[in-house]
Amino acid sequence: MEPSSTSTIVETLTRAIVEHRLLPGTKLAEQKLADHFGVSRTLVRQGLFQLAQNRLVTLSPARGAFVSTPSVAEARQVFAVRRMLETEMTRAFVRSATPARIKSLRAHVASEQAAVDGADISSRTQLLGDFHVHMAELMGNEVLAQMLGDLISRSALITLMYQSDSAAAHSHEEHAAIVAALAARDEEGAVALMQQHLEHVEAGLTFDRKQPVNDLSMALVPTAA
Repeated sequence: MEPSSTSTIVETLTRAIVEHRLLPGTKLAEQKLADHFGVSRTLVRQGLFQLAQNRLVTLSPARGAFVSTPSVAEARQVFAVRRMLETEMTRAFVRSATPARIKSLRAHVASEQAAVDGADISSRTQLLGDFHVHMAELMGNEVLAQMLGDLISRSALITLMYQSDSAAAHSHEEHAAIVAALAARDEEGAVALMQQHLEHVEAGLTFDRKQPVNDLSMALVPTAA
């Protein structure tokens, strides 16, 4: 097997975080990662630096690298920024909606439904976050898609730490309602639904929840559905 590149390391660790396999506070030992990916510690260090720039990893000169543990204040700030971006994105999407874009969103929502029904936690988590990024991609706005991708990754950490277990099905239902409003070209309705959806996600966060812990060697192996 060919050694992994820095981009592969970043992508793999990001996905493990987004899919809730790599938990907040997990120590990211350079040598363990180097052995896992078959690369030098220098490449691992480069990957961890990129993840730190995205706020997914915290680097400490004395202690090493850890999956970030977002504070309550940061959690609220992330959702405040998402509301600013995504309500306006929704408004713009309605104005440029095409049958092909609506069809693509409906297909995505159908995939969400299958993951929710099948209790596929990893796919469900990924799909629910990707819904928002997919809207930006369909609009052809790569900058917005990248910004949302970073925010969604940070949101995955936040929801892992603070969200109750019953929120996923509700999020899927709200996505379906948003798509229906987009298809009807109901601009104000779609914007209101997106705003309410993000408010509901934030309202469902339990900030006094006991935080989970995990081991790095277990987290990099995707769990079976």
